[in-house]
Order: sequence, then structure tokens, then C-alpha cells
Amino acid sequence: MSKFFSKEAFAVMHIRNFRLFLAYRFFMTSATLMQAVIVGWQLYDITKNPLSLGMIGLTEVIPQVSIALFAGHFVDIWDRKMIMSRTSLILLVGSGILLFSSINPDKIYFLSRTAPIFITVFLVGLTRGILMPAHTALMGQLVPRELLTGAATWGSTAWQIAAVTGPALGGLMYGFFGIVPAYILVFSFFLVCVIILVFIKSPGKVIQEEKRDDHIFTSIGEGIRYVFKNQVLLGAFSLDMFAVLFGGAVAMLPVFASDILKVGPEGLGLLRACPAIGAILMSVYLTFYPPVKHSGKLMLYSVAGFGLCMIVFAISKNFYLSAACLFLSGSFDFVSVVVRGSILQLFTSNEMKGRVSSVNSIFVGSSNELGAFESGTAASLIGLVPSVIFGGVMTLIVVSIAAVSSPRLRNLSLREVAENQ
Repeated sequence: MSKFFSKEAFAVMHIRNFRLFLAYRFFMTSATLMQAVIVGWQLYDITKNPLSLGMIGLTEVIPQVSIALFAGHFVDIWDRKMIMSRTSLILLVGSGILLFSSINPDKIYFLSRTAPIFITVFLVGLTRGILMPAHTALMGQLVPRELLTGAATWGSTAWQIAAVTGPALGGLMYGFFGIVPAYILVFSFFLVCVIILVFIKSPGKVIQEEKRDDHIFTSIGEGIRYVFKNQVLLGAFSLDMFAVLFGGAVAMLPVFASDILKVGPEGLGLLRACPAIGAILMSVYLTFYPPVKHSGKLMLYSVAGFGLCMIVFAISKNFYLSAACLFLSGSFDFVSVVVRGSILQLFTSNEMKGRVSSVNSIFVGSSNELGAFESGTAASLIGLVPSVIFGGVMTLIVVSIAAVSSPRLRNLSLREVAENQ
């Protein structure tokens, strides 16, 4: 067991605010992914067109990217808990729109059947652009610097547990009980998030009031330059962005579940949960044997493994083999997530975390939605299976380029970085 990590991993759980923070992350992630599964199946059931699933990604990414850099500026000068509370309320309203439209479809006769879905997805993108930097930056305030790597692992673990719970519950609720009970559960989870934030003690602002007159574009520029001047940050963000952009097949899972594997919404929920199950098991391993030595190489190997899993998944016509590929992809992805999260925390000063996190949300967060649009467009043009194979191959190419072009990332050791600070 790593002396560097083992004690710190459990010491951070003694912090009450951090425990509440983890609970918030669990319910927020569960609700968001549960809603994504329900929306994906509902939309494909209406349209029978994979491009419509890609349009979900585009609808979400446009507001997210548009607001992310501005959000990072305000996250660094405003109370981060307050920002999270208000954005969580917006997500609650969005889930309420979906619930109302499913209970009273006749009340929205002047809209198309897909309009409530795209309105809500737009709101999700808007709030994610704000919530992601606020969430990351708040954790840096709640946890002492020497415990940040342990906090990053626990945070990723909570996310992955929720990534099992949310999709599985969403698919099972939709399949066995119908769309209205499924959306009621989503709404209740978002409501719990709002309540949890009430009990987190706000650590206040990082930048004092007298510094708030900095020009917003100057502040945003500082965050962008901070990332682009740091080879490790830029390399980690870029690697994850292109890997997710090309390699992700999650957006097309409704099509795989419906047309290839023929397993229905219940099977879709289980498929969506498989990567997170793999990630949870990997998180248990990393809790005792963290990636603090040869961290950069481990990140590169894990992203390459993710790409290979996507290629095998694309050609599989067996539910169990497909599930196994997704399981392994989640295990590999979790290693990358922990290393990248630790890099962000260790290589970023606290007063810059909001702006750097907003840049990260554009690099990484938006790549999920752009990847969904790319997958939907490619599937419409060249076919579902060839599009996913293409994405997996491109992921392997991206890893090769990153390994050659970013030697500091390739040779990174998180242990050495933490011990030298």
C-alpha cells in the first residue's frame, strides 16, 4: 500500500463538508445520468434516427462552451456554494419540465414531441458550463492541499457509483414502470441535491471584494494562458478531450441496445452502468495502490486501452461481450480521470482553480457532447459500427501523438509533484 496515499485517502473522509460534497456529487451525477438514459431512449423511440441522439450533444455543448469561460471568472470571485445552489435549482426546473410534459402531453400541443427534451438538454448544458468549474474549485476550498489526491479519488469514486446507480435506475424504471415514475425519481434526486447544499458550510470567496473590478476578459485570458503555459495541464486536457471526442460510444447506446443487441430500455440502463461498475472496482484498487508513480505513462496506457475496448464493442453482437467491453473501458477511463483530476488540483493555485476548471470543462466536458454529435453524424453517414471503429482507431492515434509531443506528461510522477510542493 502506498504510504503517500493510504492514510490521506481515509483522512479526508473525516471532513464533514467533504462528506456532504460527496453526497451532493452522488445524487447530482445519478440524476443527470438517469435523465440522460430516459431522454436518449425516449428520443430514439420517437425519431428512430441516430442523428437525433447526436443533436442532443450539440444542443448541450453550445450553451456549455458559450458560458464556461465566463463562469470560471465568476467562480473565482463569487461564493462557489451559492453558484452551485442556483445552478442546481435550474436543473431541478429542467427535470420538472420533462416530468410535466410526460404527465400532461396534451398541454404542450403547440410544441413538437421532442421540444421539452431539447429545452431541458439546453438547460443542462447551460448549468454544466457553470457547475463544473464551481464544483472543482469548491473541492479545493473544502479540502487541505495535502489531501487533494485522496479527495480526487473519492470524488471520482462517488461519480462512478452514481454512474452505475443512475443509468440502471433510469432504464429499469422506464422499462418496468413507465416514463412518469422515471422522471419523478429524477426530480426527487435533483431536489435532494438542493437540500444537501443547504448543509454545506460555505468557505466564502477566494478573491476579495477589492479585486473584483478586474476586466472579465483579462481574467479569462489569465486562465487560458495558465493552461497553455503548463505542458502537463495542456497535455492532460488535450489527451482526454480528443480521446472522448473520438472514442466514446455512449451516445449511440440506445441504437446498439434497440437495433443490434435488442435488449430494450432495461438493457440500455445496464449497458450505461457497465463502465461505471468497472470504474468502481478500479477505484477500490487505486485507493490502496494509487497511480502516483509513472502516472503519465499509466494515463497514456489507460486511454489506449479505452480505445481498444471501443473497437471490440463496435463489432460485438453479443450483449455479454458488449457489456464486458464497456466494463473494461470504464476501468481504463477511471485511471485517466484520477490522474487528470490530481493534475488539475496539484498544478493549479487555488485562486485560479475556477478559471482553469472552466478551460478544462471546454476541453473535457464539451468533448462528451461534441463526441455525441460526431458519433451521431458519423453513424448517419458511414453506419453505426464503422463510426465507432473509426473513433477507437482515432483514440489510439491521439495517444501516440500525446506520448511523443508531451514528454513532461509522459514522465509525470504525482508522488514527486506532491512531495516537492
